[in-house]
Amino acid sequence: MQLLLGFLLASSIAYLAYRLGALSRSGGLAAMLSGTLIFGLGGLPWAILLLTFFITSSLLSRAFAGRKIILSEKFSKSSQRDSGQVLANGGLGTLLVLVHAIFPYQDWPWIAFAGAMAAVSADTWATELGVLSPVPARLVTTGKIVDRGVSGGVTFLGYLAAAGGALLIGLGSAAFKPFTLGLCQVVIVLLAGLAGSTVDSWLGASVQAIYFCRGCQKETERHPLHSCGAQTVHQRGWRWLSNDLVNFICSLMGAGVALSVWRLFF
Repeated sequence: MQLLLGFLLASSIAYLAYRLGALSRSGGLAAMLSGTLIFGLGGLPWAILLLTFFITSSLLSRAFAGRKIILSEKFSKSSQRDSGQVLANGGLGTLLVLVHAIFPYQDWPWIAFAGAMAAVSADTWATELGVLSPVPARLVTTGKIVDRGVSGGVTFLGYLAAAGGALLIGLGSAAFKPFTLGLCQVVIVLLAGLAGSTVDSWLGASVQAIYFCRGCQKETERHPLHSCGAQTVHQRGWRWLSNDLVNFICSLMGAGVALSVWRLFF
């Protein structure tokens, strides 16, 4: 019955998001699949964290759209999330809820899930709000000043936004499944989110595949076509390391840090 309810809830939310333009058709199907498993097998606590990430990230993608539209050419995809983006951000959470279903009395899948959701939330908040910073971004690896929206560029505003996204997930995780950690659980999830977001930026600045549009003479994550319609050519980074894979590694790092700190101290 809970799995059926999870399917109905996930389907309704995915369809609404599709109609509002937050998800593409493939993104809606992927969200329906992962949402059904997370809602159905994890119950309300797991559903709340996933929805917190999804709703806030969707709203932030639309916020200040006029000011951010000029930067969209640098990103690999638009704000309408496809299946790759959905699985990159929620795929690990789906695997963890399956582990939770097999070992329902184990605490670690929940801690890892909270860390993963904190990481992707922190990364999304940093991306969506960091590009609005009046202060130029700096490459996380070298400190070199770069254009806003350049992969691996960070700002103080971006880090504050990342902390806000991770903190919101941390508070939710402690509210619904506090165990006996209390405030410590919030801190663990917050640190996990910031760690995942930082790793995402580092990969973006160093080894993520980056392309160059000869038509616009601009660097971009888009391939094989730029937003202007011209073909893009590989400029640097590992060709196989797409932005979606970087986002998945971000969630993996968040889960790993949360789980490691929890195991170390508790």
